[in-house]
Amino acid sequence: QVQLVESGGGLQQAGGSLRLSCVASARTYLTAWFRQALGKEREFVAAISWNGDKTDYTDSVQDRFTISRDIAKNTVYLQMNSLKFEDAAAYYCAASLDLWAPALRGERLYLYWGQGTQVTVSS
Repeated sequence: QVQLVESGGGLQQAGGSLRLSCVASARTYLTAWFRQALGKEREFVAAISWNGDKTDYTDSVQDRFTISRDIAKNTVYLQMNSLKFEDAAAYYCAASLDLWAPALRGERLYLYWGQGTQVTVSS
């Protein structure tokens, strides 16, 4: 069993930046960030392969968000720049046993989930 703990959420103005962290209790492989806004379904945000050589982003965050990982620290980051109101959500870290997968945008692939960290964007 792998525990994932997210941190770094908070209140930020539109146009500002936040960096989320996801610390795992053990080595993880394909890891992703999902988010769920109030009243909406959870959606895929970004994913990174087991060694960090491949990444994938949903269109709405492309060129604004960057996912990265520090393997030695068992940590995956999500750098969020140019925040928009629509980025406000609870952000969840999820880890799979796969190294990389075509279905990486689907929740079913991920076995381990964190409790989430809230991101609020203000004017």
